[in-house]
Amino acid sequence: MQGVVRSYDPLSNEGVILSDADRAEFVIAADALDGSIFRTLRQGQRVVFDLNGRGQATAIRTGGEVDLGLGPNIVI
Repeated sequence: MQGVVRSYDPLSNEGVILSDADRAEFVIAADALDGSIFRTLRQGQRVVFDLNGRGQATAIRTGGEVDLGLGPNIVI
């Protein structure tokens, strides 16, 4: 899925992503940045993400990572 970071607090790692497809809001999972090139997120940032079993945004990455065939566990 693709979306935009609506909010993110780097101290607590809590935030929300707004989906491009249907404007649904997804809470960012606590481990969403594990293995990602991101160390933090900023409001308005475009991201690609998956959903975990609880409906939370996880495996957050850039569109470039997807285009290059890099997985969410690749650290550059």
